[in-house]
Amino acid sequence: MAKRLYKVENDKKLLGVCGGLAEYFNTDPTIVRVAWAIFTVLSFGTAILIYILCALIFPSKSEVEPSENKSEEQQ
Repeated sequence: MAKRLYKVENDKKLLGVCGGLAEYFNTDPTIVRVAWAIFTVLSFGTAILIYILCALIFPSKSEVEPSENKSEEQQ
């Protein structure tokens, strides 16, 4: 299965966007959060709008990767 961007539902601070990006790039979520905060300051707040758009566009992890229990119930 191809890698997909999504929002995480556990270990999230706001809406799960940075956690999802961290899983996509296989890195620590704290690094992504710090980088996003720096980007927000350097972009004079434009990154906040981008974060909100990502939160609206990215699907949740449960929508992308359904749990094993759901697939067992369908069989």
